[in-house]
Amino acid sequence: MPTTASTKARTISIAHSPDSDDAFMFYGLATNKVRVPGLKFSHTLCDIETLNRKAMEAVYDVTAISFHAYPYIQEKYALMSCGGSVGEGYGPMIVAAKAYSIAEIKSKRIAVPGKLTTAYLALKLFAPQIETEVVPFDQIIPQVLEGKHDAGLIIHEGQLTYAKSGLHRVIDLGKWWRDKQGLPLPLGGNAIRRDLGAETMARVSDAVRRSIQHALDHREQALEYARQFARDLEPQMADRFVGMYVNERTLDYGEDGRAAAALLLHMGWQAGIIPQEPRVEFL
Repeated sequence: MPTTASTKARTISIAHSPDSDDAFMFYGLATNKVRVPGLKFSHTLCDIETLNRKAMEAVYDVTAISFHAYPYIQEKYALMSCGGSVGEGYGPMIVAAKAYSIAEIKSKRIAVPGKLTTAYLALKLFAPQIETEVVPFDQIIPQVLEGKHDAGLIIHEGQLTYAKSGLHRVIDLGKWWRDKQGLPLPLGGNAIRRDLGAETMARVSDAVRRSIQHALDHREQALEYARQFARDLEPQMADRFVGMYVNERTLDYGEDGRAAAALLLHMGWQAGIIPQEPRVEFL
């Protein structure tokens, strides 16, 4: 009995966060607008800290990760040169119910979205002695409002909605990083399993890049798809958020983006935040 194309197709598992920017990025692949002969793609959605942990077990062929997590998985995964979320003078923010000064915030206890997030790495570079407590990222703003924490380190759409909740921005760590280093802040990227082999790694990476390009070329349709993952953001706000983190840098980090990733992780290692020396390699 002849073998059909579908039975011969190899399934590539892709995992990313349930955010409008990631949904926008993978729109082409998730809706089969982008196809690869001989390959099919399965999609799993998890919060970024869960993805960071699962990457240590090499659960998925392709996974979104925080850059901070990469040194822990670098033996099993390589970084794709596409699919990154990069802050151009913006990024994770410390917000609080009171307008604390920079000096004051360093003595407060901060709710953080996970200790493998790049937000946490940037926070510890900014204030090495700061006390933290891990809280699910979507609970940080509510818990700060309830007074459970002095302040919170926010990522994702919270960067656009915190003021509506009545919170004050104490510092934007993406701006702090740019002022300090003159570089963008690479926050998240896509990693691909090395044991897929060079040919499959290249084909999958090309498919992801084409998915991003398809979304950028068909922005309205991709945005409509992505809005279902936007956690109640108004359409205009969702559009703005996607634009912050899916752009030309998502197609390629650029020389300064790759340099920023290497510097950030090296500084984390030198500061003792990251236990092993990072080897930042882009596919």
